[in-house]
Amino acid sequence: MPWQQLSLEAGDLDVEALSEFFSDQGAVSVTFIDAADQPLYEPDPGTTPLWSSTRVTALFESAADVASVKQQLATSFGTATLERLTDSTIDDQDWERVWLDQFRPMRFGNHLWVCPAGMRPPDDDQAVIIDLDPGLAFGTGTHPTTALCLAWLDAHPPRDAAVIDYGCGSGILAIAALKLGAEAVWAVDIDPQALWASNENAERNQVAERLHTMLPDALPAQLCDLLLANILANPLLELAPQLAARVRPGGAVVLSGILEDQADCVHAAYARWFDMAPVQLNDGWACLQGIRSDSSER
Repeated sequence: MPWQQLSLEAGDLDVEALSEFFSDQGAVSVTFIDAADQPLYEPDPGTTPLWSSTRVTALFESAADVASVKQQLATSFGTATLERLTDSTIDDQDWERVWLDQFRPMRFGNHLWVCPAGMRPPDDDQAVIIDLDPGLAFGTGTHPTTALCLAWLDAHPPRDAAVIDYGCGSGILAIAALKLGAEAVWAVDIDPQALWASNENAERNQVAERLHTMLPDALPAQLCDLLLANILANPLLELAPQLAARVRPGGAVVLSGILEDQADCVHAAYARWFDMAPVQLNDGWACLQGIRSDSSER
C-alpha cells in the first residue's frame, strides 16, 4: 500500500500546532526534521529542542483526502504555507528490512561488535557481540560519542566491576560492559522508554539478570568502579559533584556527548576529583576519561 506524504518548512509557524493539526487531519505519523543542517548542542533535560528551520512531515494512508488537508492547512495557517508545502507518494516497504540493509555489524576497538539481530561479524574468535533489535535502534553505536565509549570499554574491560551507566538510552554501553565482564550495571535515565529499551536489549543479549534500570532518584547510594555518562556537556557540568561522589577512589569515569570545543571546560570540572587522561576525539566530539583520586576534592 503506498503512502501520501506532506512536507512543510515551518518557518515562523508553531511546529507543535502544525503537528497537532496534521494529527487531527488523520496523519498516521508526524515527524520534525532539520531543514538547514543545524546541529542541536545543548538541550536541557526533559525538553524537546527544535531547530530554527524545521520541516514538519506528515504521513497519510493512500485513501486520505490530501487535497482537503491542504485546503484546511491554508485556512488554519494562511495560504502562504502552500508555497512551502510539498507532497509525494511513497511506496510501501518492509521498513525493518530497509533498516537492516543499512545497519551492518560494526567493530569498536579490537573485538567488540554491535550487530543487528541475526547477523554475525566476519571471523573473529574473540568477538564480543551485542545484538540490537531494529525496533530499538536508537543508540546503535553509529554516533561518534557512543563509538568513543565502546572503544574505551573494549580497551578497558570492566571485569568484575560495579558499573553505573548514567543516561543509558538503548542500554548499549551497559550491555557492552556486562558482555565484557562487569559484575552488575545500574542503568539510569530520565526517560522511561529508554529504561524499557535497555531491558529489552538486555534480554536479547542474555544479561538482564545483571542489569538494574531506574530513574535517577532511585539510584542506590553506593560507590561504583566505573561510571559511564554519555549525555551532554551542560548536564555533565551540572551533575559533576553528584557523579564524582558515585565513584570509589581508584575507580574510573568515562564522559562523552561533549563537543570538541567544550572538552576543556568539562575536563577542568572533573579534574577536581579525577586524574584526567588526554581527550579522545572523533569527528568533532570528545570523550574524557579519569581515575578517581584518593582525596575528596582538590
